[in-house]
Amino acid sequence: MEPLTKIEGRAYPLGLKNVDTDIIIPAHYLKTISRTGLGKGAFETIRAEPGNVFDDAEYSGSPILIAGDNFGCGSSREHAAWALIDLGIRAVIAPSFSDIFSGNAFKNGIATIVVPQAVIDRLLDVARTDEITVDLETETVTTPFQDRFVFAMDPFRRNCLMNGLDEIGMTMAMGESIGRFEAKEAGWLSPERAAA
Repeated sequence: MEPLTKIEGRAYPLGLKNVDTDIIIPAHYLKTISRTGLGKGAFETIRAEPGNVFDDAEYSGSPILIAGDNFGCGSSREHAAWALIDLGIRAVIAPSFSDIFSGNAFKNGIATIVVPQAVIDRLLDVARTDEITVDLETETVTTPFQDRFVFAMDPFRRNCLMNGLDEIGMTMAMGESIGRFEAKEAGWLSPERAAA
C-alpha cells in the first residue's frame, strides 16, 4: 500500500446522504475478484443522470469525494473500496460512514474523514471551483480561502495510512520479532525436548 499523508486536488462534490455500497458499485460487478477495472462501474446509477459530477471533465481524476451522512451503508462488499481506488479516490469526507465501509476503505488505503455537516456544506461550495487539501499529519482539511477544518482519526489507522502499512505490511514490519519467536519455539519443540 502506498503511504498516504497528504491528498490534494479537486473533489467530487457529491454531498448525497445514505449512499450505499450498491450505488458505489452495483451487484452485477461483483463477479470479479480483481481490484482493477471497477472504476468504470462506480456510481453507475448516478452516472446515468445527465450532468452528473462523475462524468464532468472538470472533476475527472479527483482524489477526494465529498459525501453526505452515512456514506457506504448497505452491504459489506469490499468491491466498493476497490471501485473508489480504481476511480482514483484516496479520501472521502463525510459527516459519518458505515463501520464496515470505513474498515474496508482503510484496509485499501482510503482515508475516511469525518467532519460536521456545516463543514461539508462549505467544502461542497469550494469543490465546485477550487482544490481541497486533506493532511493526515496535521489532521486538517484546508482550502485556498484560508478555511482550516480539524478532524480526528483513529491513531492506529492514521499511522498505517501514513506509513503505507496494510495487514501484510504490518506483519512484515514485525519480521525480526517473529523470527526470534520461531527460533525459540523451534528449540522448545526439538526432538530432544519431546523425548524428555
